Amino acid sequence: MGLSVVILAAGKGTRMKSSLPKVLHKLANKPLVEHVYDTAMGLGADEVVVVYGHGGEQLKESCSHFKAKWVEQKEQLGTGHAVQQVFDDINLQNTLLVLYGDVPLTRLETLQALLKGADDKIALLSVNLENPFGYGRILRNEQGEVCGIVEQKDATDEQLKIQEVNTGILAAKGSTLKNLLENINNNNSQGEYYLTDIFELAAKDNIAITTSQPAHCYEVEGVNNRLQLACLERIYQRNIADQLMLDGVALADPDRLDVRGQVEIGHDVFIDVNVILEGNVKIAAGTQIGPNCVISDSVIGENVVIRANCVLENVQVDNRVEIGPFARLRPETHLHDGSKVGNFVEIKKSEIGEGSKVNHLSYIGDTEMGKNVNVGAGTITCNYDGAFKHKTVIKDNVFVGSDTQLVAPVTVEANTTIGAGTTLTKDTETDVLVISRAPQKTITGWQRPKK
Repeated sequence: MGLSVVILAAGKGTRMKSSLPKVLHKLANKPLVEHVYDTAMGLGADEVVVVYGHGGEQLKESCSHFKAKWVEQKEQLGTGHAVQQVFDDINLQNTLLVLYGDVPLTRLETLQALLKGADDKIALLSVNLENPFGYGRILRNEQGEVCGIVEQKDATDEQLKIQEVNTGILAAKGSTLKNLLENINNNNSQGEYYLTDIFELAAKDNIAITTSQPAHCYEVEGVNNRLQLACLERIYQRNIADQLMLDGVALADPDRLDVRGQVEIGHDVFIDVNVILEGNVKIAAGTQIGPNCVISDSVIGENVVIRANCVLENVQVDNRVEIGPFARLRPETHLHDGSKVGNFVEIKKSEIGEGSKVNHLSYIGDTEMGKNVNVGAGTITCNYDGAFKHKTVIKDNVFVGSDTQLVAPVTVEANTTIGAGTTLTKDTETDVLVISRAPQKTITGWQRPKK
């Protein structure tokens, strides 16, 4: 039997106090609904249907990369009504799994266990809570079988004592679910069509109802306000940190690392506090990352030292490289083995060759730099003429004096020495000293202006 996943994402999310639809608020820099979609795809779903309502166009635009069908719930008449909207768009012979766009942390293993009980039954994910306030209570008969679910506002005092509650996540054959939903009504305090009403009908029709539970309560927690979102963010991040430490990564403080993407980190890597890893990041063994660094979509080699307050975006760093503090490496930068980039240096779309050094207060852009180059403090590659970018080529063993401007396009041949304060506008020869300075003048008797 195939699998169809329905993601309910039509709620407005009034308590978020935001113009952004609730399910587009981000956890680990990814929309809540995308976490749910990724889980559905991880289950191998044949089809995914997203039920939208408030902010639908914004939702569809933000999630246009989803391989999903989009179904509008024009009136917000309850969860049962929401699921009813999809039956014309799914294969009713498939198992239908109902998920929620604001419940981002349900583990794949939890849903796989739930689906095992859904072949010819209704499978319900329940959870036991010390404080079940606000949740629908699971009703069982004397044989312990599920015979219904009662919502908080409709429950009796005795039913309110029940601690096993409904998560809303369930699975059943599509045709079975359709038949049951055709017979529910809205005779309740909210005047809504509850998806939960199918369980009482199923029990009366002798349709077996199985239950399973998640390993952790947070797996079924939804986001209704920014406080809940922040709480789930910290749970998500701590889970990642714990796994990294089990894999051999040393974290100065596991509560002060944020991973916002996919990371692959080798053993004996040390990461100091307040580091953010975004996108796809690979860090090889033995590397040390100082505090307050941001690394996104980058590959870092072995035994690299990244000192405090550096920003790396879409760069490749080879082995035994030293970076920072306070360095910014912009996209398409490649630092080769043993190179060094020091404090207050910005590099963009450049190759820094093996053993080369750019240690202080410099900007290197659109540059191809060879081996063992030494770039002095305050050096700038003037790569932009106001309309076009131009390339600077610096060959092996060049020494660039401090406060030098390299006006591209320009090539500095191997073993050239450029004197401090030079503005280089022409290609050089090999093994020469190049210098351009205005003559120094001394004016005696000069008086500084006064107010």
